[in-house]
Amino acid sequence: MSGSGREALRRGWRAFAACVFILAAWPVAAQQSPPQPAAPEAQKPATTEPPQQPGAGAQVHTGIVNTLDADQRIQNLLADHQFSQVESALDQLPPQQAQLYRGILANRNNNPQASVQLLEPLVEAVAASGDPAHEKLLRKALAEDYLRLGDWAKAAKAYAALEARMKDTLSKDEQDEIEMPLKMLPLAQADPPMTVEPCDPFSVQVSKDPLGLTDIPVFVDARPHSWMLDPTAPFNLIARSLAKEAGLRVSDETATIHTLTGKPMQVRVTVIPRFTIAGQLTLRNMTAFVFEDADYYFAQSKYQVQGVLGYPALAALGSITITADATAEVRPERQILPAAKDDRLTNGARFFLDGDQVIVALGKAGDERMFVVDAGGQQTYLTSRYFDEHTPDFAGKRMELFTLPGSSLRPPAPAYIAETIPLTAGSSAFSVHYIQVLTQPLGSAALDDVYGVLGVDALDQLRAYTFDYRTMRFGVKPE
Repeated sequence: MSGSGREALRRGWRAFAACVFILAAWPVAAQQSPPQPAAPEAQKPATTEPPQQPGAGAQVHTGIVNTLDADQRIQNLLADHQFSQVESALDQLPPQQAQLYRGILANRNNNPQASVQLLEPLVEAVAASGDPAHEKLLRKALAEDYLRLGDWAKAAKAYAALEARMKDTLSKDEQDEIEMPLKMLPLAQADPPMTVEPCDPFSVQVSKDPLGLTDIPVFVDARPHSWMLDPTAPFNLIARSLAKEAGLRVSDETATIHTLTGKPMQVRVTVIPRFTIAGQLTLRNMTAFVFEDADYYFAQSKYQVQGVLGYPALAALGSITITADATAEVRPERQILPAAKDDRLTNGARFFLDGDQVIVALGKAGDERMFVVDAGGQQTYLTSRYFDEHTPDFAGKRMELFTLPGSSLRPPAPAYIAETIPLTAGSSAFSVHYIQVLTQPLGSAALDDVYGVLGVDALDQLRAYTFDYRTMRFGVKPE
């Protein structure tokens, strides 16, 4: 992501057999009634064939086999990003299991406070149950919660526990996904929490960098710079030369990571006492990880990345709209004057945070498909899952080979070019044009379990698009 060459989507999922009977005995304080085990369904061999959804009006892909028990069905729904269906199915579970999944859903809905309150009391019981599927779900969500809350010490401890206890169950994609927080957080665990000063809505001109990504003006202790926007990056990043120029104290300790650029790079950590976005929104004690300039330099375009605004800064913005005339419109969570009645986006498509993915539910209500929106990636493509539902649309068209962005190790895959892809976000219909459509699975669940990845080349075809982290809605204004 962020034009760095690392795979935009690195997470994987596996459906594990549920341990319903053990989990039904979890000790949870203040339960209104003792847990009851879910009634088992008739036992039949589970099919391994992928689910199909031909035709208009078909229900959302769930990957569900009717003979699986309720807990297994919910795990499959969760892995398939069908979060609304997970929520509606929780009444089938004993209270303690339902509490686990409510905590997971709060994590996906970017409500880390609620997720922590639900998941923390379950850690010991889930660990003692001997069920790796539930323990991995819980520990991964809880680690992400602490990270989003900026509790560096707890996040470092949680990621260390996740890696130590679940190492044998983590896929290669999952190991890659947690590499940065696992290695980098110990550098920051003594850092103070970041604070955000109230600020009224504002607009600022942004620019496209040579990679085609959005850069926004910032001030590092009153020194102007231009940093890249990447909603999927878990941390804020700063170049070593800028940290030195600003007189920031940089740690002597380092961590070596591979997944940011695909090559080994050493990072350090610093705390920026005063960081201002567009001269308007001020962040105090902002933790940023320091990279060597040469490690984030693109020789072909002669572009040096100065810094990256990741999730911590984007969440502080509250709501950000990027328009076709290169304007960013920001509506902060904390404002000085009373907010306008239409301050919050309520009519867009729901989006969720699932690991390092921003998952958006596009389509008509009740018939949504899950897409990744990657505002830090250059290229859009649709997966074989989309192709399977629209195969007749490509009859007679020429197939070609497509190299997946940021994945030089994968061989080119057969694909078609779709001239127009109609989509819907909330009540807004829009289209994207000249998009690659893969015809075969790539063999990575993190890439195959969504319908496509919408990068900046698709977002640039819109008049405007909005991420509102306060309502977790994604909105568009078509051309």
